[in-house]
Amino acid sequence: MIAWLEGNLREKAPTRIVLDVRGVGYELLVPLSTFETLPDLGKTVSLLVHTAVREDAITLYGFSSSLEKELFHLLLKANRVGPKLAQSILSGMEPHRLLRLLRDADAKGLKKAPGVGPKLAERIAVELRDEAEKLAGRLGWDSPTGQPTVFDEVAPDEELLSALVNLGYPRNQAERVVESALAEAEPGASLEELIRIALRRLAP
Repeated sequence: MIAWLEGNLREKAPTRIVLDVRGVGYELLVPLSTFETLPDLGKTVSLLVHTAVREDAITLYGFSSSLEKELFHLLLKANRVGPKLAQSILSGMEPHRLLRLLRDADAKGLKKAPGVGPKLAERIAVELRDEAEKLAGRLGWDSPTGQPTVFDEVAPDEELLSALVNLGYPRNQAERVVESALAEAEPGASLEELIRIALRRLAP
């Protein structure tokens, strides 16, 4: 079981990276929040790892922080949530925002995560509330009003701009499509949907 890896960053994309660890290339799937923290190619990267083992495959998931990994493990405790969906949910929401939604059993907010419909959002909210509250308590979130302001929800335009820049688009080009993408999207659209709209507008 691999729990942690450190190596040279050989390849990176928003959901996948390759680390060269002493001459061996390890492919890891990562959420967008981890991708945003990665350095340039050729730099050394240290990631926490979850090893998912199935009969036909062994898949590694990488995380830049213990909170991301703990949230990943927490999501896996929900019925019908597997590693790929857990990665997708983490990619669609900033980790502290996701923890707040889980702790508050906010099914409406969870429904905005990629791949999560109304019924699954309700199930996740009910099944994970207690565990999320314990995790929040370990982080010092003693009450709904005790959460540090640094964890306040990131504005949609800032999230979208950050995602586009980390996908490789020049900041000035990304800024031009953020406003139009937000105007085109339905109210409460997920970050994933906003990215899809923006990418269509950025396509040559």
